[in-house]
Amino acid sequence: MKKIIFFLGAFLLFGQTALGDSKCFLAKENNKVIKQEGDCNTRYSPCSTFKIALSLMGYDAGILNDKTHPELPFKPEYEAFLESWKDPQNPTTWMKNSCVWYSQALTSQLGMKKFQDYVKKFNYGNQDLIGDKDQNNGLTNAWLSSSLEISPEEQAIFLEKLLANTVPVSIYAQAMTRNIIYVEDLAYGWKFYGKTGSGFLLNKDRTKNLEIKHGWFIGWIEKNNKKIVFVNHIVDDKKEAEHAGPRAKQQAKEKLLQLIEQIETSKNR
Repeated sequence: MKKIIFFLGAFLLFGQTALGDSKCFLAKENNKVIKQEGDCNTRYSPCSTFKIALSLMGYDAGILNDKTHPELPFKPEYEAFLESWKDPQNPTTWMKNSCVWYSQALTSQLGMKKFQDYVKKFNYGNQDLIGDKDQNNGLTNAWLSSSLEISPEEQAIFLEKLLANTVPVSIYAQAMTRNIIYVEDLAYGWKFYGKTGSGFLLNKDRTKNLEIKHGWFIGWIEKNNKKIVFVNHIVDDKKEAEHAGPRAKQQAKEKLLQLIEQIETSKNR
């Protein structure tokens, strides 16, 4: 009986540890970690956080022009997961509405060779653009709960390069990308930038597990010359109705507001 109780307790303990480690919050300033919670080294599909990388590619290749051009119309063959996706989209609304078909139109214009070249130059995660198993759809789906994966730590490093203008694309592409992922102003004059990503975990055979979601919110906060990069990634342990990206965003915002309060309070001591 004691052995049964022991193993049950061990199962609960390690189960909780594994669950906790499957989530990550990471904050870095000047390339140094200032806060880290959970496992930030396991790779997951970037989902719509990959729009940051796609934006850099689009502006660098001349497919994207400025904050509002090109504006592309919705077509009947496009997926309209959200009502807002049925409207014409430009770079700013694409990012705000997290519109998948605009991303796919962009990569289709890039073509696979140029797309693969950018992913390799960016050293982006596992750089795997095969796409869904046996579907040959990497050009339009590789980042959507599919073959391309990246860890929270790698996401943070990529964002640090973006803030330092050291991503291997034009300075204009980096400046425009930073502009279109602005979210809002926060307390004490801090500015909030970021992008959500929502998707499903993969089964061992690389098919999608439509029961379990995971989500990202990545970006940075800045005030004057002070910039703090953050990555928040969550993994559900049961079926949830709401997509995980918005939940990851809310959690990240709460943690960042606490961090801002600590920073501002320490100034007055």
